[in-house]
Amino acid sequence: MIIGGAEDKLRKRTILREFVAASGGEDARIAVVPTASSLGAEVIEVYDALFRREGAAEVIAVRPESRDDAHDDVLIKTLDEATGIFMTGGNQLKLSAIVSGTPLGDAIVAAHRRGVVVAGTSAGASIQSSHMVAFGGPGATPKQRMTQVAAGLGLLESSVIDQHFDQRNRYGRLLMIVSQSPSLLGIGVDEDTAAIVEHQEVDGADHEVLRVIGRGSVTIFDPSRITTDAFEAKRSAPILASGVILHALPEGSSFDLTTRTLVPQGTLVDLEEAAEIAVASHDLRRMARDIAAADASPQALRRRMARTRKSTPPPAAPQDGATS
Repeated sequence: MIIGGAEDKLRKRTILREFVAASGGEDARIAVVPTASSLGAEVIEVYDALFRREGAAEVIAVRPESRDDAHDDVLIKTLDEATGIFMTGGNQLKLSAIVSGTPLGDAIVAAHRRGVVVAGTSAGASIQSSHMVAFGGPGATPKQRMTQVAAGLGLLESSVIDQHFDQRNRYGRLLMIVSQSPSLLGIGVDEDTAAIVEHQEVDGADHEVLRVIGRGSVTIFDPSRITTDAFEAKRSAPILASGVILHALPEGSSFDLTTRTLVPQGTLVDLEEAAEIAVASHDLRRMARDIAAADASPQALRRRMARTRKSTPPPAAPQDGATS
């Protein structure tokens, strides 16, 4: 679960509720990794209260503050026993510098592979991809040296994730990264929005499918056929990025990361219209049966249709002050 930051903690809590449910609901044992945060025990207390309110059985802090801490067998065992892992926001470069390439980082990857739900918000979202935005400025135009990249955990391979995407105008820096590394899929997640990646069987093969929930959108840059001058742009010059395929995915959208294609959505049916069509189809079937049996004259059919219309109640009259 890749959360773009600033997830709703006060009202619907849609994203956090889905995380707890996917982690086992009343049986959920959630390990919170707050390493990226500059806050102390407060950040643990907040998520402890939130997850328990949604029904989690247990919430445990796993907070390495150095790479030596990330070798601690006690912390690693906690992750081995978790049904859900949640990485908080903060400084993603700090999170990567302490966790990536350590036994604790390996334990997160191993947990993910055996089916444990791994979620992260803001910094905790960025570290889930193979390549991670370390830092960089805002702006819509991709420019050389606009940002730098560090190694992520690689839960999502061949990708780079950015967060607070629309709210902090991070289009340019994500475009810069995919222009320099066209093998990567760029994924930008808005605030209070989550990209949920699940394994699904498609035509007999295993695919990674991304599903969007929340208030904003997930933006995907596919640079597979890009034309760019990133390899020769100097200093902070604007970069040419032509032929990048853009996908803007609101809640309810699904995207096949394996084939890099949109998953078609089902057609929404108007229930009132469907009911009217059902009634009309019933009348037409009766008329067809009568005609085929040659047991009714046209006059009898007209009388039957007239009775059907009379038996259908007229629409309710608008109440006083209502607009018809």
